[in-house]
Amino acid sequence: MRKSLYYLSLLTSFTLVSCSTILNHLPGVYTLEIQQGNIIDQAMIDQLRPAMNKRQVVYIMGSPMLDDVFHKNRWDYLYSNQPGGEDRVQKQVSLFFENDQIVSIQGDFRPGATPAIKPSIETTVDVPKRDLDKTLWEKITGLFGYNGTSDVPKTVKADSKPSAVSDKLPL
Repeated sequence: MRKSLYYLSLLTSFTLVSCSTILNHLPGVYTLEIQQGNIIDQAMIDQLRPAMNKRQVVYIMGSPMLDDVFHKNRWDYLYSNQPGGEDRVQKQVSLFFENDQIVSIQGDFRPGATPAIKPSIETTVDVPKRDLDKTLWEKITGLFGYNGTSDVPKTVKADSKPSAVSDKLPL
């Protein structure tokens, strides 16, 4: 009896541990979305043109994921995404260069025939000027009876001559 209970518990534990489809779809279990590599989309590939130099490609695509020592004129971009326990989606693009200019593109994407015009997602918002009667500091000091002006009158030295400008200024 004891041996059969031991084997049954061992078989049950192996079944639960090895069966990832049951564990991945349990309600309330959070799984992370895992992204690896360079994010590649069709809009980026549409911006690539023949005879672009490497600096322009790095500006559009970013630095390559793989830098092959044996093929210096080949840049490989890999992107892998596994959203929340689903199947992994992997995309790959290889760019080939001659004399530091693009000559060929291979992979999961094909360049478009029309030139790509990237729409700007930036917007400009005009914020109206605020009409403030008093600043926060003026409101706080107003609670204590201080209005920001000095009650001490300014004095003029007896031996100095008053100038025309100082005569017009209030004391």
